[in-house]
Amino acid sequence: MTQTSTLSPAALDRLMRPKSVVIVGASEKPGALGASVLANLERQGFAGDIHLINPKRAEIGGRPCLAAIEDLPEGVDAAVLAIPKAAVLEAMEALAARKVGAAIIFAAGFAEGGEAGAAEQRRLAEIAAAASMVVEGPNCLGLVNFVDGVPLTFVELPAARLQGRPGVAIVSQSGAMAAVLGVTLLNRGVGLSYSVSTGNEAVSGVEDYVERLADDPDTHVIAMIVEQFRKPGRFLAAADKARAAGKSIVLLHPGRSSAARESAATHTGAMAGDYAVMTVKVERAGVIVAETLEELGDITEILIKCPPMQGAGAAVLCESGAYKALTLDLAEREGLTLPTICNEDSPQLRAAIPVFVPVTNPLDLTAQGLADPDLYRRTLAAVMADERFGSVLVTVIQTDTTTAGIKYPPIAAALKAQPPQKPVVIAGLDEAAAFDPALLDDIRALGIPYFPTAERVIRAFGRLQAWKRRDATTAALPPLPVVDVPRRSAIVPEYAAKHALSAIGVSFPASKLVQSLEDAKAASEALGYPVVIKAQSADLPHKSEAGGVIIGLADANALEAAWARLHANLAAHRPGLLLDGVLVEAMGAKGVELIVGARNDGEWGPVLLVGFGGVQAEILKDVLLLPPDLSAAAIRDELDQLKSAALFHGFRGALALDVDAIAELVQRLGAFMLAHPEVGEIDLNPVVAMPVGEGYRALDALITWRHSP
Repeated sequence: MTQTSTLSPAALDRLMRPKSVVIVGASEKPGALGASVLANLERQGFAGDIHLINPKRAEIGGRPCLAAIEDLPEGVDAAVLAIPKAAVLEAMEALAARKVGAAIIFAAGFAEGGEAGAAEQRRLAEIAAAASMVVEGPNCLGLVNFVDGVPLTFVELPAARLQGRPGVAIVSQSGAMAAVLGVTLLNRGVGLSYSVSTGNEAVSGVEDYVERLADDPDTHVIAMIVEQFRKPGRFLAAADKARAAGKSIVLLHPGRSSAARESAATHTGAMAGDYAVMTVKVERAGVIVAETLEELGDITEILIKCPPMQGAGAAVLCESGAYKALTLDLAEREGLTLPTICNEDSPQLRAAIPVFVPVTNPLDLTAQGLADPDLYRRTLAAVMADERFGSVLVTVIQTDTTTAGIKYPPIAAALKAQPPQKPVVIAGLDEAAAFDPALLDDIRALGIPYFPTAERVIRAFGRLQAWKRRDATTAALPPLPVVDVPRRSAIVPEYAAKHALSAIGVSFPASKLVQSLEDAKAASEALGYPVVIKAQSADLPHKSEAGGVIIGLADANALEAAWARLHANLAAHRPGLLLDGVLVEAMGAKGVELIVGARNDGEWGPVLLVGFGGVQAEILKDVLLLPPDLSAAAIRDELDQLKSAALFHGFRGALALDVDAIAELVQRLGAFMLAHPEVGEIDLNPVVAMPVGEGYRALDALITWRHSP
């Protein structure tokens, strides 16, 4: 089930900023959905018109009730359907007739419940489309507008108006997780602008709300929980729009495991996509991907409370040599850069700390701060002024109220005296230490985040640092000649694929397609022994498995014997197979085997794959997925993220490999995929990387089409 159209901001505003609301299924029974929605509206002081529909009540709580939707005045902005699923379609038709602008449907059992429910959901979408009505849900918990005080949900939330602060908008397919994240952020002192749960997305989906929030002046960060992007292209465009407007998006996306993907299908009626492809594409659009609900909250809090993180690494202040070592371990694992410093290059810091404390990062202040509390102020002031650090983590051993009372006031004084121009986060090391929480009031009043554990900050900083390093610019891809790829079947055989890819600069060993043994001998003489022979047919994509590849033929006698063996193998494995011919190819040079490929994902578009071949690809899975529009320099940087990247740089005395040539190959493949959306997949395996200056040779090539000719 997918949305059928892009919704205008004006249409969405009738849902998100309504001036009038109707509750269909209003109730006075405590705990009933309709009663809870009304109580929320009254508690938040909703200033617009509230209409109630209940055929069995003349009034509820002093408010008059209408017997039917037909009794409504025309043009109510938003309806909340707090009614059973069986009554939803009839109610939707009646709302459409009264020109109601939007509807929120709590009821479940539609597309997530099977084909009958899916058919009802399609009918629901048809009614909405005919009436130009926005629908949130079904199977959702509604929304809350914290800017204007409009809670269209049955979940009881505190009256937490944004009141001009920078706001976080929550957009979640799961209503329960939207509520959980909302409570978490509110309890951390984070201001919310909106919380929207989209449920089954019969008419409006996460893409619509991100597009709308990209223009919202009260929203600075969008925190998302999405099980399936139903319109990936629209989401990527919306994410680009948000980034251009200076807004950050943090995403939690269940579905890394096969079990989670199956759960998503039963939960929201979604068919889960490829998590790795999704991650590559959304990160390219500027989205920060969190791995846990806790991490989603942590990253969001730092983004909304702190100044922007600079490109430099982090500084860590601690009070234990053991924790310093633990920090180094965790920072390496999480990809957080900790710039190296020393006495000679840090005069301000050197002057701030005792002579027996060496200048390092992390910086171990020992227990000296108990005897000299001003040490925290001096040290923090020096670190915040150091441009080598783009963020600062201060870890504190709190112990008890007396100990914490010595340490926190000078930390607060340093932050007051010099308001941070970069993220500064305070973290306790002894979670649940018995000290007076009021000691943190001055720090929190300054908008400085406090975390009960430092490990969470290191993980969040690692994600944010990687996000800042990511190249957001679209590379100027190399111009490519127009390439005519033969399309007689679903698979382009090796010889034709190599001919097409050679035209864009991909390097292959010299070869010739032949039809007879005599031609094979002539070709081998021209190419020079040793040679390889390979059967060529669009119906034989896996030649080796059928005995259709024979290598290392040193002379004409070996070639003649191999020719007979190859055809005998094919006759045994694939009787009746028709060949386009046999490819005679010069034996490839020796080097390190890589695998390079590209895939045009049906939902997300093209992505590239590059990594080490052989055992590394099959067992270690030492491969990367990359977007297709990176510069060669960015691709080279990404190649160093491979587990076996040391092989590129002369491992154990071997010659360094021509990484620049590999990066150029990957870039050209990306340009080809962008120019040929009809191509489904390209596989170059193996690609032999040779020493610097010698390039590479792709020994095999395969192209498949997205759709059969």
